[in-house]
Amino acid sequence: MNYDLHKADLSAVVAEAGLVADETRRIFGQLSAAQINWKPGQGDWSIGQCFDHLIIANRPYLPIIQEIRQGRKRPRLLESMPWLPALFGKMIIKTLQPDSGRKVKARPQFLPSSTAIDPGIIGAFLDQQERLVKEMKATRELELERITITSPILSLITYSLMDAYRIIVVHEQNHFVQARRVLEAPGFPT
Repeated sequence: MNYDLHKADLSAVVAEAGLVADETRRIFGQLSAAQINWKPGQGDWSIGQCFDHLIIANRPYLPIIQEIRQGRKRPRLLESMPWLPALFGKMIIKTLQPDSGRKVKARPQFLPSSTAIDPGIIGAFLDQQERLVKEMKATRELELERITITSPILSLITYSLMDAYRIIVVHEQNHFVQARRVLEAPGFPT
């Protein structure tokens, strides 16, 4: 996987999203409920929680993309400040990279379930990924770097639609790596 997406174009981001899906299916697609829910330690997330978090975090992007595609999106005040989107987009992408060395705490509304997660979470993530990629591809003809959106996570943060796509995929890569570490942790059930 290419973890350096801060300048990647749409085709590269879509390719990375496809790679995340393919590797998720290959590595995590056949895990049992015990394996999906196992945690290496107190306060750590399970594989299932990593993917539950991604589904929750990615969900708000779908209606935003659809609104843009349908020409119904109206710019907000902060979205019209030219230097803010570029600043925030680069900063978030850099922070979320799996090799950044930074640990970012999830906002409460984006926390995964604390109860047992069904192994079907992997299929649910893959279904959502397919919808996201389809929506991304459907915006191919738009000026993705010029369209600005407000972050669904924090309303004071804006970035380009292209940076939103980069953020989605880098965030997925980050939690894919986290889930893989769980799989490789001592004591993981076989």
